[in-house]
Amino acid sequence: MRVHAFAAQAPGAALEPFDYELQKLGPYDVDVKVSHCGICHSDVHLIDNDWGISHYPLVPGHEIVGTVVATGAAVEQLSIGERVGVGWQSGSCLRCEWCLNGYENLCQSKVLTCVRRHGGFADFVRTDSRFAFSIPESLDSAGAAPLLCAGVTVYAPMRRYGVRPHHHVGIVGIGGLGHLALQFAHAMGCEVTAFSTNPEKKDDAAAFGADHFVMSRDPSQMRNAARTLDLILSTATAPLPWTAYVEALRPNGKLTIVSRLSSEAEAGVVSAPASLLVSGQKSIAGSVTGGRAVIQEMLVFAARHSIAAKTEVFSCADINSAVQRVRNNAAHYRVVLET
Repeated sequence: MRVHAFAAQAPGAALEPFDYELQKLGPYDVDVKVSHCGICHSDVHLIDNDWGISHYPLVPGHEIVGTVVATGAAVEQLSIGERVGVGWQSGSCLRCEWCLNGYENLCQSKVLTCVRRHGGFADFVRTDSRFAFSIPESLDSAGAAPLLCAGVTVYAPMRRYGVRPHHHVGIVGIGGLGHLALQFAHAMGCEVTAFSTNPEKKDDAAAFGADHFVMSRDPSQMRNAARTLDLILSTATAPLPWTAYVEALRPNGKLTIVSRLSSEAEAGVVSAPASLLVSGQKSIAGSVTGGRAVIQEMLVFAARHSIAAKTEVFSCADINSAVQRVRNNAAHYRVVLET
């Protein structure tokens, strides 16, 4: 089958039409006719080869929603015509200790959807069927697509750390990740605080489920937040006053970073006084996407609580404008391609 896609031919290049041929299906493979694909900031990093892992021609796209059109001989859990989602990962060994314990995202042999393989900026994409997830009927495809990466990125640490309705949760950065984190924390019954440098985000934060709003550049507001939060998810990539956020944690609290930090202005370094961590039994951690079980659970949870990404939808004819909007951090809140 011939696939019509959009690819970058070199680091930082504009996307241009690119065709390739799909070979014979493997036993666990499925071919998915793409209807929607989110543009994540990770796609921009891959286009630009910021992480040194890109190979060209590069077809980005890893927040994919579409319909199964072909299945391999060993595929049992998916059917032709079924609507599915595909995220950052399209395979793993399924045998190592991490895979066997539900952390396929930590597998050393994981297969990434658009690294050394062609992603979802295309009319079709092929993936291991065990990494394609049924999309609940009530979820709109455009709003569901970013859940496959951004959604699970913020949902997984909440589940891993056992967030409960009595917990107080803080979300740092009200953007593509943060607006979903607010919705999930609110749906879990938590008291939710949004932290932002932009006062214009206050009304949006409240609409997404925030009970409180803190202007993080205001020292007095940050002081008032001290010792109030059980979990803080940082979705920001810019430099942060890490000590102030550790001070905002209650005893046993966790500050969890879910986005890659910029290397500029020492933003890639996270530091806080050891005395603050030790005296309050506080911790700083990182988290990346999630395993298969938590992705499917997240989709069901989102459907039950009407959680979806707030999106701007572009046609493929405007793909480079859409990518540039994400590159410029101008998206409100996620950008999705409709094929």
